[in-house]
Amino acid sequence: MANGYCVKCKTSREIKDAKQITMKNGRPATQGLCPVCGTKIFKIGGGASASAPAAPGTTSTPDPTPGTPSTPSTPIKPAS
Repeated sequence: MANGYCVKCKTSREIKDAKQITMKNGRPATQGLCPVCGTKIFKIGGGASASAPAAPGTTSTPDPTPGTPSTPSTPIKPAS
């Protein structure tokens, strides 16, 4: 089962009655109860996203390395 942090107990606990949910932004999360005090435990990530495809609009090409100049859209005029 999944572990989560109980804010009331201030410790990490195993989530009771854990269920996989999807948040409004489409990311997976686990929601359940603390087995000691009964407070809601909510853990973002994990579970369902492991086999999920990449988000639409993302590219598989890496970003250019930081610090390298990119080609400007307008030519630079030499100083006179």
